[in-house]
Amino acid sequence: MCAGSTFAMKAALIVAASLLALSAAQAAPDCSASAAPGVDWTGCSKKVIVISGSDLKGATLVETDFTSTDLRDSNLMAANFEKATLVRASLAGSHAEGAKFDRIEAYRTNFSGLLAKGATFASAELQRSNFANANLVDVDFTKADLGRADFTGADITGAKFALANLSRADLSKAKFTGALDFANAFLFLTRFEGQDLSAATGLQQWQVDMSCGDAQTKLPAGLNVPGNWPCAFD
Repeated sequence: MCAGSTFAMKAALIVAASLLALSAAQAAPDCSASAAPGVDWTGCSKKVIVISGSDLKGATLVETDFTSTDLRDSNLMAANFEKATLVRASLAGSHAEGAKFDRIEAYRTNFSGLLAKGATFASAELQRSNFANANLVDVDFTKADLGRADFTGADITGAKFALANLSRADLSKAKFTGALDFANAFLFLTRFEGQDLSAATGLQQWQVDMSCGDAQTKLPAGLNVPGNWPCAFD
């Protein structure tokens, strides 16, 4: 091989290596970056800070730690929060349509007034979280832990609760029309007082027997009102 060919090959390798390094640098998360659309905060610590009103549309927030952080009134549309920590954080009043909250940790988190149509919360840890007055139309809560969650005034039309834990969750004042999916959901003391569940899918007698309703609660055909309704609460 002539010297010219060897030099050209080395030059090509150097250029390729430089391009790969540049690409890797551009793809790496930047934890020092300010909140902005499309920002990559993968694995970053953003806990106990106030960033309310931020525009994080389309941001990559995978495994980001937002513990006790104020994210109120932010644009979170299509953001990816998968495996993020949102314990005691506030997303109240934020736009999160199409956002991905799968497998997040969000105990006692404030999602009140959240606009999250079409978002996903699959396998999320959401115990004691507040979804009051949120727009949760077509939201996927499959396998989510929603123990003691509050859905007062929330629109849950088309929501999927298959395999979810809704023990002691309050859906008695939630709003919805049509079918909700409760296939194999755990409904221990789940509150359905006054709700029309006649179009619900996946609902079985064993689930109804452990839930809480009243004389106004309507059940799908073939299911019977338990003798212990209405439940007694302290």
